[in-house]
Amino acid sequence: MAGPLPLGDPAPTDGRLPDDLPVDTSVPFSAYLHIPFCTVRCGYCDFNTYTSTELRGAKQEDYASTLISEIGLARRVLGDAGALRPMDTVFFGGGTPTLLPAGDLARMLEAATSAFGLAEGAEVTVEANPDTVTPEVARTLAAAGVTRMSVGMQSAVPHVLAALDRTHRPENVTTAVAAAKDAGLAVSVDLIYGAPGESLADWEASLDAALALESDHISAYALIIEDGTKLARQIRRGEVPTPDDDLQADMYELADARLAAGGFDWYEVSNWARTPEQRSRHNLAYWRGSDWWGFGPGAHSHVAGLRWWNVKHPAAYAQRLAASESPAAGTERPDDESRTLERILLLSRIREGISIDEVPAANRSRVAGLIADGLVDPAAAIRGRVQLTLRGRLLADAVVRELTD
Repeated sequence: MAGPLPLGDPAPTDGRLPDDLPVDTSVPFSAYLHIPFCTVRCGYCDFNTYTSTELRGAKQEDYASTLISEIGLARRVLGDAGALRPMDTVFFGGGTPTLLPAGDLARMLEAATSAFGLAEGAEVTVEANPDTVTPEVARTLAAAGVTRMSVGMQSAVPHVLAALDRTHRPENVTTAVAAAKDAGLAVSVDLIYGAPGESLADWEASLDAALALESDHISAYALIIEDGTKLARQIRRGEVPTPDDDLQADMYELADARLAAGGFDWYEVSNWARTPEQRSRHNLAYWRGSDWWGFGPGAHSHVAGLRWWNVKHPAAYAQRLAASESPAAGTERPDDESRTLERILLLSRIREGISIDEVPAANRSRVAGLIADGLVDPAAAIRGRVQLTLRGRLLADAVVRELTD
């Protein structure tokens, strides 16, 4: 399959990359392993996940072997394209990766490491539901080479967890974090704010509980209502209120202040770490436009400007691989304008910001207006970079529009 690909081109059944793909093996390479299983579907979630009743034609116990087949395919495809390099970061996401036996996660990591190699000091993260983490699970993951666990806390307030359809017990967050630490893993805690019925006092309680865990990293995401979710339907029917934008802004400012006071420094709009070394290197790879292969149903990949995505259902994914075919459903090669927009969108969100030279020439004069509106740091602009202020983080989408429209 040679030559540039139009947007939305069907993916080749053998997974082969275009002959003219400008691969640069000095660009860091990451692997994302999607585990699409959940005990229940949370009302706000639109991720590609499945409960046991939705898994017709697929079995959780077969999943590790199926995904390992895609690892073998990726090894051949990247090798043929001269694009092989060791993994700088690995991320098991979902879904709930820890619904699978820890030994299955270890097998997948071993297969990926055997196929690509693991860079010295690589970051290997597993997302975890607090109810599924035991000392034995944590020790097994650490022994397999996992270095970091991301615990889905979301809230410390029972009625907020209920509004989000989260089923874990709040006290199990503490035991999960302790198990991870005892196993020698770095720990990140994930929070969501702005749930129906959540007050500023509720959010403050969750922040205090998260800080008390003494983790290395905290993510705090505003609740977004996604079309097609249970929560969107509830809002449309008037059963629960629409999230209040002003309240969410107050919650963000409170989070930034509390986390800063607790020793955390922001490095991306929704992420804080104690030190630069404890930032999520895997997420930074996405924001900086590195290369990655996404394994699993619905997973997305990016190599040298080429993007592709896998079929969504685990059964269809398994059937393709059983037939020795690529599970990719489609592929695209964004044009220069699209890549510039995406680069500004992503890099403007991180603390280092983006070089003014990367902003389209016609829009660079708008930086002065963004400074006047308190959205962009003036000292950074003098150094030639667009960096968001606190107010700019709250209005990041507006900043991007000014820089790209």
